[in-house]
Amino acid sequence: MWVPRALSIAGSAARGGAGIQADLKTFQELGVFGLSSVTGIVAYHPDTNQNVFPLDLSAIKAQVYTALRDVGVDAIKTGMLYTKENICHVAKWMEEADTPHLVVDPVMVGKMDTPLLKVDAINTLKTKLIPLATIITPNMPEAALLLKANQPLTTVDDLKLAAIELKKLGAKYVLVKGGRLKGPAVDVLYDGDKLHMFEVQRIDTIHTNGAGCSYSAAITAQLAKGKPVQEAVKEAKKFITAAIRHSIAFKQGVGPPDFAAYHRFGGEAVKEKIVEYKNEEY
Repeated sequence: MWVPRALSIAGSAARGGAGIQADLKTFQELGVFGLSSVTGIVAYHPDTNQNVFPLDLSAIKAQVYTALRDVGVDAIKTGMLYTKENICHVAKWMEEADTPHLVVDPVMVGKMDTPLLKVDAINTLKTKLIPLATIITPNMPEAALLLKANQPLTTVDDLKLAAIELKKLGAKYVLVKGGRLKGPAVDVLYDGDKLHMFEVQRIDTIHTNGAGCSYSAAITAQLAKGKPVQEAVKEAKKFITAAIRHSIAFKQGVGPPDFAAYHRFGGEAVKEKIVEYKNEEY
């Protein structure tokens, strides 16, 4: 029996709500067989205050090689890659793989402001990996960093212009996520021709740890199942909105979305509006 398969190359989050853990939970909820290659472990050491524990490149390579050789995948997602060396090798592996879709979530800073990508690796991400992507999914701070913007993105118009500029890096599609906007939660998808806005009512909660990971993982899962990109983003937006609406409070800090919420509560909690704009308007 064929089952869609997706591989996440990302960090392991000890709190269970982000990174590889969020990706695998999301894949499972969406009926996709999930595989993983852990690039590092994100956890707080009480004695040294260290937050990120990188894995050796050979361990990352072994995981990717095993997943591709033994199982095969229909879509690959990257999350925390952390170093320039990791990015270069992942880009090489992607070029050699016969996988139709690559989703690049340019993870740079964690919810607790933990640096998850070294500064000297940003340009390598832009020149080596992003041009191979079916879609990239930066949030607002990540989009500003990729564009070397002098000012943060603050409005929907900023997101539209950022999506158009980021498209020049070579990805087929760009999704700029507006989770930090004021007002409705608006994400902007650009395909090189049209801008598509995905808008839902903002949910009043601080518990969104891993929401970006899960959102991009949901897109990856839908692509693995053969959905076109715009439909994949639309379905992923519904999934993560339901998850955030029923988010979980932890003992300490910011909690995660409930990745099982969309199956439990369905789409009635999601009111979605999509507006299309033609590129020539900007």
